[in-house]
Amino acid sequence: MLKVQDKGVHQCDSGWVPVFVDQDKSISLMSIGFLLEKPDDAVVWRGPKKNALIKQFISDVTWGDLDFLIVDTPPGTSDEHISTVESLRPYKPLGAVLVTTPQAVSIGDVRRELTFCKKTGLRVIGIVENMSGFVCPHCLECTNLFSKGGGEELARHAGVPFLGCVPLDPQLTQSLEEGRDFIQEFPKSSAFPALAHIAQQILDRTSPQGS
Repeated sequence: MLKVQDKGVHQCDSGWVPVFVDQDKSISLMSIGFLLEKPDDAVVWRGPKKNALIKQFISDVTWGDLDFLIVDTPPGTSDEHISTVESLRPYKPLGAVLVTTPQAVSIGDVRRELTFCKKTGLRVIGIVENMSGFVCPHCLECTNLFSKGGGEELARHAGVPFLGCVPLDPQLTQSLEEGRDFIQEFPKSSAFPALAHIAQQILDRTSPQGS
């Protein structure tokens, strides 16, 4: 998505140097994908080795001065999630943004993740519902392909903020697959105001005034 798949990670005296996405070095990135010999290699590691690498990504990478450190995790409440929360705890993480889709199976996963956040003392910034309907590019009518309102209902029952819905959008999919700037290229897309609204809410809720 960020067109850095051919980049490599380098070592310096203070640790790993992350991969920079742009010339201004405004976005830096670290991924286990940079450490694989071949892009199709599978990471067949047991828990302790994966947990050790998570800690290294947080403490042994020369991140420098950051506005935000965003950790993207797969769904679930596994050892990796526990290691991530514990490794970040000394840095006082701002919280978690939970993403669901409208289906009941996905809602169930996020309900368990809400319990995980509560047990680990991690604040929930809010819930986002992804793939929330398909907006026809011709008539602009929204069709709910899966279901509707599950994320918002879950947020209401859990007493956490609902940050918004992101509709299915082929333009967004295409731009991500090709590593293009969706915000610049498709400002009239139905997903644009949804993403902008969600991002602004996250900024508001994690600012010193908002918190």
